[in-house]
Amino acid sequence: MSTLVRTHDHFRLGLMFAIGSAFTFGMSGPFAKSLMGAGWSPTAAVTARLAGGALVMAIFATIVKPGWVREARAHARVVVAYGLVPIAGAQLCYYNAVSHLSVGVALLLEYTAPILVVGWIWGTTRRRPRAMTLAGVALAVAGIMLVLNVFEGAHINTAGVLWGLGAAICAACYFMMSDEVSADGTGLSSITLAAGGLVVGTVAVLLLGLTGVMPLVFTANDAVVAGLTVPWWVPVVMLAVVATAIAYTLGISGVARLRPSFASLVGLGEVLFAVLSAWVLLGEAVTPVQAVGGVVVLLGLALARQGDRSTAVTAATWPDAGPIEEVAARS
Repeated sequence: MSTLVRTHDHFRLGLMFAIGSAFTFGMSGPFAKSLMGAGWSPTAAVTARLAGGALVMAIFATIVKPGWVREARAHARVVVAYGLVPIAGAQLCYYNAVSHLSVGVALLLEYTAPILVVGWIWGTTRRRPRAMTLAGVALAVAGIMLVLNVFEGAHINTAGVLWGLGAAICAACYFMMSDEVSADGTGLSSITLAAGGLVVGTVAVLLLGLTGVMPLVFTANDAVVAGLTVPWWVPVVMLAVVATAIAYTLGISGVARLRPSFASLVGLGEVLFAVLSAWVLLGEAVTPVQAVGGVVVLLGLALARQGDRSTAVTAATWPDAGPIEEVAARS
């Protein structure tokens, strides 16, 4: 019974982290859009976000985990790959997709990542996910389509679709690579991965800007947030501290305590939070179709969670689980 209680507590804590991550990640779009409205280029906003987040995380990691640099070097392959693919790669692919597609379609393509995660787990473990889990994935993605209103005037072209799918692959890598983190402190910590990955991602994106691949345009103009005119550094600080440093740390910690397939589904909530944040911070209204889509997404998440409670759980789909027989005994 005590083991079951600890398992449930472990899940609840991971779920809280994952939801908190989705909420904070969802705020990045509105704050970045306020900077772009002040004359910043998308690449400049991304660079400021990652650089500020890297600085905050480096300071925080130095205080709470003085040996994080040494740990990052010991896991250099994972840290560098994480910084290049889920952080820098996702930014590059997403913004290229947006340059060819409507924002709604680009986001929809990126948020097909849960399907890739479930498919990856299916392929690597050779165990077919429960029908309920698959139905939850389909329902959640259908809800995202409604939230983003992708059926209204969407423009499609091959280059944009390929970039959007690239963003989805990078997003899927985020969940699978975050799964490398140990929740009990015996392996690579979430703080080290977040700090090290953000440093690597910052350097990568900055190099892209300096080489002219993506233009860097900064301004000192005031920005408008929630109807208020604020200095440019206000959204930059919010992007760096809330939407980056806190978001990545919560996200990695959440995935370390949840199966990556379910954590990626919870991550779909980022779109819902982004819609709400855009309403509060930018005055963008939520349509009835988006509201219905939100309900559909939540139903999909609940359905997927029910599928996760089956005896088909394995150590590969839940990193903190033990051998298959032991997991089956817990269910």
